[in-house]
Amino acid sequence: MNIGCRAGTLLLALAGLQGSAWAALPAAYAAMVVEAIGGTERAEFDLDPALQRARAENKPLYVYLGARDCAFCRRYEAFLSRHATELVPQFQARYLVVDLRSALLLQAPKLFFRIGGRSLNYTDWMRQLGDERVRQLVYPSVWLLDGQGRNLMQMPAGTGTFETVEEQLEILRLVQ
Repeated sequence: MNIGCRAGTLLLALAGLQGSAWAALPAAYAAMVVEAIGGTERAEFDLDPALQRARAENKPLYVYLGARDCAFCRRYEAFLSRHATELVPQFQARYLVVDLRSALLLQAPKLFFRIGGRSLNYTDWMRQLGDERVRQLVYPSVWLLDGQGRNLMQMPAGTGTFETVEEQLEILRLVQ
């Protein structure tokens, strides 16, 4: 990639980190959007407000980490859009959906998560969750968390996941 293209990609990513329009979860899912605080060197997602809301609503969290420049994220989001009639009622009945908006340039060393007033880098957060995907960050990623921020189930990630409505419903029902 040439320097001009890299600079353009960085400018787009910086604009995205400041709240510009993003490709994201379809509006029908009524996701709670959590924007990253920071920039391209350190971006933090504060999950505390989502956890507080989840406890108040007595629902677990369906946390989606997508990147605006991720083709596989667009594929999953398009799947959700195509099947909104079947899936939205299941999501709404069972989960508080949280949409973490990122960019591919934000890899694991640059991502942080605030939970319970503590800021953890991606690797430490994954270890705390007991998530087997700790070795690498994959876009898109999904976590199912209880109201305390504990992992409810080991989730698949990346391309080839959630390809059918039945697969998505199994995940929502916590079927491994």
